[in-house]
Amino acid sequence: MSTLHSLKSSLSRLRNDRHGNFGMVTAIVIPVLIGTAGVAIDFSNMVLQQRQLQEASDAAALAAATALAKGTVADGTAAEALAKDFVVGQMVNYLSSTDSTSLRNSTTASVTTTTTATSKSYKVKVTAAYAMGLTPLMNVFGKKSVNIASTSSTSSGTSEVKSALSMTLALDESGSMLADTTTKLNNNKCDHYNTSGSKIGSYSPCYVKKIDALKTAANLLLDQLDKADPNFKYSRTNAIGWSSKVQVSSKFAWGTSQTRSNVINVLSAGGGTESAAPMKKAYDDLITTGSSSETQIHAQAGNPNLTKYIVLMTDGENNASSSDTNTLKTCTDAKSAGIKIYSIAFMAPTAGQNLLRSCASGASYYFQAESMTDLLGAFTSIGSEASSDKVIVTQ
Repeated sequence: MSTLHSLKSSLSRLRNDRHGNFGMVTAIVIPVLIGTAGVAIDFSNMVLQQRQLQEASDAAALAAATALAKGTVADGTAAEALAKDFVVGQMVNYLSSTDSTSLRNSTTASVTTTTTATSKSYKVKVTAAYAMGLTPLMNVFGKKSVNIASTSSTSSGTSEVKSALSMTLALDESGSMLADTTTKLNNNKCDHYNTSGSKIGSYSPCYVKKIDALKTAANLLLDQLDKADPNFKYSRTNAIGWSSKVQVSSKFAWGTSQTRSNVINVLSAGGGTESAAPMKKAYDDLITTGSSSETQIHAQAGNPNLTKYIVLMTDGENNASSSDTNTLKTCTDAKSAGIKIYSIAFMAPTAGQNLLRSCASGASYYFQAESMTDLLGAFTSIGSEASSDKVIVTQ
């Protein structure tokens, strides 16, 4: 009995002994706490990096599609490379070198191109992925990395929406256009004229005369139109050479050939300055109705979008104030009819500048040229701006 009693006493003491319980509980709980902390930290990182990766792939798809539409990359292969580089570039500040390498190796981009008779569209799809390294705390569960991925797609394209134009060049060829510019031509002896068109002597050196500078500048404008419309399907032009009256003019024709040969290249300075008549003719030629009108001719050629222009240039001021009044009235009527007016004051006095400034369709449509270089720049700029309306890129 004593032995049995002793055994029962020993078991009772063991059952009631609490020494060492904390150590056992700690041994069991600590791994759980560590794992829980690891899950919290890595889950937060996963959410953040998932959002960053999605934003990066969205931006990459858009950048590649835009580059294709604008023609800043050569082809789909180049756009795909751009998209991959873009994703890595966007994420490089958020990733370790190991994760960056994983991202570059796992990211793919594809381009689908659809071409029609009048347009070309691009669909870009970017799939980005990498193995995000986990914190050491997650090693408790045997996890060292987790996959992060995103997919984005976007579209863009070019649509050749042609905006046709009809343009009249109303160019001053009065006597003052015989005067010299500041551009030296050669050291030979030649005739020189004052701003009234009167000869003042023959001596060297020779400078480019304003009339010759005008011919060069006008041809540069027409070159711009031909470059934008090489097949002469969208541009119609004519020109008026004027002094105290309309001296020479051409009818509207496709392209620029007749405008050059019938007017621009035969301009010959002489006479006074009266801008009302040529401006009225330019306006009337553009608003004529019926089957021979510019609107109808373009419509029959399949050009529903038409912009009409007048380019008015002078180097002087009108001899009669009534010409200013009548010119301004025509300019107002033309602008109300939707005609865009460019004006160029070429080494002109203040009165001439003021008239042309008022006639222009806005500040950006007025050019004050004080040298041959300025004149060439003005005409080139007008040609570039007008011809740029022919092709509209939609994205």
